[in-house]
Amino acid sequence: MGDNPDFDDEEIKEENICLDLGKTNPSKSVDLEEQIECTSIPNVNKDNTTTTHLYKRRWVMVFLFSSYSLCNAFQWIQYGIINNIFMKFYHVDSFAIDWMSMIYMLTYIPFIWPVSWLLDKKGLRLIALMATAINCLGTWIKVASVKQNLFWVTMLGQFAGSLSQVFILGMPSRLASVWFGSEEVSTACSIGVFGNQMGIAIGFLVPPILVPNVDDMDDLAYHISIMFYITAGMATVIFILVVFMFQEKPEIPPTLAQVQARSTPPEEYSYMASILRLLRNLPFMLLVISYGLNVGCFYAVSTLLNRMIIEHYPGEEVNAGRIGLTIVIAGMVGSLICGIWLDKTKTYKQTTLAVYLMSFVGMVVYAFTLNLDHLWVVFVTSGALGFFMTGYLPLGFEFAVELTFPEGEGTSSGLLNCSAQIFGIIFTIGQGKIIDHFGTFAGNIFLCVFLLIGTIMTAFIKSDLRRQKANHLAENQVASKQAGHPQEGLSQPATLKDIKV
Repeated sequence: MGDNPDFDDEEIKEENICLDLGKTNPSKSVDLEEQIECTSIPNVNKDNTTTTHLYKRRWVMVFLFSSYSLCNAFQWIQYGIINNIFMKFYHVDSFAIDWMSMIYMLTYIPFIWPVSWLLDKKGLRLIALMATAINCLGTWIKVASVKQNLFWVTMLGQFAGSLSQVFILGMPSRLASVWFGSEEVSTACSIGVFGNQMGIAIGFLVPPILVPNVDDMDDLAYHISIMFYITAGMATVIFILVVFMFQEKPEIPPTLAQVQARSTPPEEYSYMASILRLLRNLPFMLLVISYGLNVGCFYAVSTLLNRMIIEHYPGEEVNAGRIGLTIVIAGMVGSLICGIWLDKTKTYKQTTLAVYLMSFVGMVVYAFTLNLDHLWVVFVTSGALGFFMTGYLPLGFEFAVELTFPEGEGTSSGLLNCSAQIFGIIFTIGQGKIIDHFGTFAGNIFLCVFLLIGTIMTAFIKSDLRRQKANHLAENQVASKQAGHPQEGLSQPATLKDIKV
């Protein structure tokens, strides 16, 4: 810690004022706002102490991230949920509108590699600035696209949004690790994913309300422009907030694992070597494929939801949006519950497998009840499906970080999301074609088969929790040093090399 370039000895002394709040007069110490959550953990180095610190502003960081993730995710589904209306306005077929969703998936695949490198090399703030700037630009391009002959312009704006998403999807686990304590990283990751899910939920709910299915094209253009202006205004405000408020990392790391991560010299890190190590990590690669199958199914269901509902319940565009909202809101609840559960129990493998299995069961029930002519049944089954399928998202992120520590969180998350985008495109096109030729039931059974395969693969993942081992190793060193009896093999500070890769 004494060699850490992120802060000098004077800064350490200032923070060590917080060591014992019960014995220190708050009026004579550091700022009260920062005292409240200050902890200090002794470690083995030349000064015999190292400090971990939880800053209240970590909640501001995760809120800002959730906000711009929300704004971007809203745009992903805003075309698909009123598929038939945009088909009529721009004079294009349903497949063209499907691509307004699938371009988010396609763009991610080639661009995730340079973006992951940037995240590892340049950190969170640059990625946040680029994400919000590109997202803001895309929303204003869409404002200029509200003419019937300008479909290519609205596609350009959607491409900008899809490029922004590449800078967003890999951040929740990295943000949680950099800013949050070991007992709250899963909850923080869930909150980060929560913003994305909330954006999708609003994307399901709001467009059918703002853009009614009217025949007057001038009136329709007016309603579309209102939706685009609202989105652009929100994106602009969020961009300004990120510029002035989003910070790279806390001055002092929140966990011993982060202390170790910061102690690694930059020259020892190789992005390509990290990728190769991940590709040789069998448990992680099983998770990559199973995660892709689950999230790819979610993308397909979300993109094609309007078509599936309208086929069985004509004229129910607004209710199609509400069903989509139900899926995502239930998933948000599932995400938060799963995140809190992981922080309490650390049962990553068991929880991931249970949620995956229930996603499969939920998809089967949804497939068999969609055509019963009872819309309330669809709401119930969709909610159950969303609770588990969308609730799985943060589980995959956090399980990946555990399996791959000390590799960069952005790299592991990038591989997970890349798999999800690939399967999302395959499943969306495949299910769309099956629906066109054989109906919605066959299309949903198609997804059920792959969810069953993913469940089986998840069962074979070895639960090698490397991040937990890193924390335990550091804690054992602390206990050994405090007892005055350094254990064999623990007489030196723990480093990343102590964690088997």
